[in-house]
This record gives sequence, C-alpha cells and structure tokens, in this order.
Amino acid sequence: MMNRIQLAPAEPTTSQQALDVERARFRAASPSDTYSMFAPVHYEAHYAYPLIVWFHGPGANENQLKRIMPLLSVQNYVAVAPRGTTAVADGVPRRYTWTPEPPHLATAEERLFQAIDAARDRFHVASHRIFLAGFDVGGTMAYRLALSYPDRFAGVMSLGGGFPADESLLSRLNEVRRLPLFLACGRESTSLPAEAVCDDLRLFHSAGLNITLRQYPCAHEISPDMLADMNRWIMEQIGS
Repeated sequence: MMNRIQLAPAEPTTSQQALDVERARFRAASPSDTYSMFAPVHYEAHYAYPLIVWFHGPGANENQLKRIMPLLSVQNYVAVAPRGTTAVADGVPRRYTWTPEPPHLATAEERLFQAIDAARDRFHVASHRIFLAGFDVGGTMAYRLALSYPDRFAGVMSLGGGFPADESLLSRLNEVRRLPLFLACGRESTSLPAEAVCDDLRLFHSAGLNITLRQYPCAHEISPDMLADMNRWIMEQIGS
C-alpha cells in the first residue's frame, strides 16, 4: 500500500484562511529551479524571519510546501522546499523521493544550500534560525543533512521519518548534542512502527541528544496536530 499523506484541502475552508493564503506568497518552481518558496502574510523586510526548509515525502514534489505552510503558519516563517533527487518511476510526472546513495546525497546537499541561498536572496532570513523538516524519507533526509552540518541549523524535525542508520552522523557528537530534534509519529504507522521509534529513542538517549518525541492517534500521515505542535516547538527554540 502506498504511503498516505492526509492534509487539509488544497483550498482553505474558511474565508479568513483563503484571504491569508492569497496574501501569503507562494512561488512554485520554474522549469530551471528545483525548489519552491513561501513568504509570510504581512511580510516585513526589516524583520529577519526564521527559515523552514521542507523536504517532501515519497511520491510528492516541492509544491507540497503550499499545503504544509497554511497548517504550520502563514505569518511566522519564510519557507523553501527543495525537490527530491530521484524521480518515482510509476509513469506519473513530477513525483520524486529522496534516496541515501552517495550521488543522491551529494545532490540533496547541493539542493539544500541552493534553496537556502535563494531564500536569502529574496527575503530577509535570520541565518541562525534555519530549521530543516520533512515527512517520511524527507524527514530522514532532514536528519541526515542537519547532523552533517549541526552548526548551521537551529533544529530539525521529522514527521514519520526514521533516524538514518549511519554512525558517521554522530562523529561530531558535541555539536550534534546542541541541535534540538523533533520527532512526530503516528501510533498506527507501519512505516515507522513503535518498535523502530523505541530503537531510535534508545539511540537518542545513549548519545545524549536533545530530542522531543510526540505520538499521535493516526497512521503514517501528516496530521494538522503534528504541524501545530511543530510550530509551537519552533517558537520554543526561538524563544529559548
């Protein structure tokens, strides 16, 4: 069975939400770009905004950002979403995923920093408040890239994505310990079952990592409650 992502409808359900999304600025990727961008409602050029880098899940693309941000926040952040490195070979166009093989990792890293640079060129971004987040394999990729450069990011969030099985990611353990981690998972998930979450949690604790774990009464999907808690968690990191 394919992974199922449950999100709010593509169009908001209330007139106020519709107005907010209309006034927020979403820019889909052009043919020459591999990322999309989102700017907050009432964007103020003099204010340095936190930046969310969103890694979409399997079978999606960078335009998933348009559906994520209204449920996360339409006013708190600038956001950018890079495109997955591998096309899904199912005959459906514009479906991508993230794979951990070395050539794809190098491409993922390149797309991450290109997306960040593009967001900085277009908007006023706080360089010390850049957060990586993603769903499923996108969450795992967010972990992988954040732990590879722990001094460059303010936190990393995975929704239903397991921790990468790569001991080298803990080679800079002292710096990694200062990086806040957020993991959200569905209680009924078969892609990230409770046993795998417990294994990850034991690793987090044995390594002394700063982890917040939340479990939700759902399957392997993104729920509005996950994104609301993610928003609160980011605000806590910014205010600490």
